[in-house]
Amino acid sequence: MEATTKTRLLLAASLGALAIGATACGSSNDSSSTSGSSGGSASGTVNGAGSTFAAPVYQQWGSILKGKGVTLNFQAVGSGAGVAALGAGTADFAASDPALTPDDRKALKKGPAVQIPMFFGAITVSYNVNGLDKGLKLDGPTVADIFLGKITTWNDPAIANLNSGVKLPGSKITVVHRSDESGTTKGFTTFLAAYSKEWETKVGVDKTVKWPTGTGAKGNDGVAAAVKQTDGAIGYVEEAYALQNNFTTADIKNKSGQFVEPTLASTSAAGEGLKIPADLGISTIDAPGPTAYPITSQTFVDVYKDVCKAGMKQSDAKALGSFLTYGLGEGQASLSQLFYAKLPAPLLAKSQAAAQSVTCNGSALGA
Repeated sequence: MEATTKTRLLLAASLGALAIGATACGSSNDSSSTSGSSGGSASGTVNGAGSTFAAPVYQQWGSILKGKGVTLNFQAVGSGAGVAALGAGTADFAASDPALTPDDRKALKKGPAVQIPMFFGAITVSYNVNGLDKGLKLDGPTVADIFLGKITTWNDPAIANLNSGVKLPGSKITVVHRSDESGTTKGFTTFLAAYSKEWETKVGVDKTVKWPTGTGAKGNDGVAAAVKQTDGAIGYVEEAYALQNNFTTADIKNKSGQFVEPTLASTSAAGEGLKIPADLGISTIDAPGPTAYPITSQTFVDVYKDVCKAGMKQSDAKALGSFLTYGLGEGQASLSQLFYAKLPAPLLAKSQAAAQSVTCNGSALGA
């Protein structure tokens, strides 16, 4: 799948800004310019931290909300650091790809928290191998063995058996993985554990794990840069970063036995027929649909249920309401520009209801 020139420019602007660690969008002097679909008039500042997976979207939304009087500052520091920042009171919301765990909730000491699914994105298995075309076929056990360090060359029989007729080089495989606490890592390791008992028992599933092999890099952008600079490299990166770096990506065998390319359509398909728990703590990894890309991740906004009791000013709380309303309204239509997928209607309705349940001293954020 090729990105348009416009999309690549958007990606370049987004990722370049996020690479320095914080994205700040200046507020407008005209706070009355917010449309009704963005939660009413609001002028304030919202500080978020977390997922590098979600960062390009929040950069784009922040640019749009700037004209509506909302200053959105977002630090792309990884999901784990985002939840920690929310707990420490240095962020108004955490952007986290995995659902909150019981331990996460215990660390959020300023009150009950609400997690709100926002959108989906593909976690690609991207590689940089001279002469090896896009569309290499891989399955869960083979990817796990690569990241376990058991498969060390590109012409290994396990890879060759999945790619009949493809001339595979004998070059060394260099594994690149995240070095920070990452929701992308938790999604990727969840997929590996589903297909490798050895991975499940020896390495496990978490935002950070003890990697058996490879070199670490910080953030999706860091992994993307390392893969781009290393011939023979393989890494897991969100699709927007893969497109930005012109990566070749593997077609991954899904739960239905189909090899699926990471595209917008196959990412969206992972949201079909989801079982939605009461706390909205969904997982789209290894979705069962025949057209679903199997390493698709959701991403959440985590906030305190009463943000003002947790320390936000009322004006900033209203700005947070505008951000949530925009993201779950008009913002859904803009996701495809950066190759993320919108929420399916049943889940979107539940996310909107969860956002509307967030209050400031017991009153709705738009009140």
